[in-house]
Amino acid sequence: MIRVLFVCMGNICRSPAAEGVFRHLVAEAGADDAWEIDSAGTIGYHSGELADARMRAAASRRGYELTSRARRVQPDDFERFDRILAMDRENLDELEAMAPADSHARIELFGRWVQRDAPPEVPDPYYGGAQGFEHVLDLLEVGCRKLLAEAAEGASA
Repeated sequence: MIRVLFVCMGNICRSPAAEGVFRHLVAEAGADDAWEIDSAGTIGYHSGELADARMRAAASRRGYELTSRARRVQPDDFERFDRILAMDRENLDELEAMAPADSHARIELFGRWVQRDAPPEVPDPYYGGAQGFEHVLDLLEVGCRKLLAEAAEGASA
């Protein structure tokens, strides 16, 4: 089983959307049993809340259901998950600072699956308009498809 955790700051926009997109793609591929998928934030300000209503609406228009509740990254996440994927460099730095020295998790920038040579950050759409949520979903769809394809290639190698 491959365990992946998507992380942004508050766990109400980018990371729950990544979780929802990836869950959808994994289900379409019939690979539910091969994955554990979750999301979290580097802060706990929104703990217990659903994803931002604007993100849920944008995701729903594309056929994705965002049902997870916001939570903060916990110390045991660094042992539980194989890959912890940060949406931007600020959260990547936070995760690396939080990680115990003996962590086995690979902490990486999610954008590496969007574009390998210069991984982009997934911008926070919270303070922008509707187009920002659509742009985030565009990036997440590209990256999640590539992440799933890479895992499938690795499994067949």
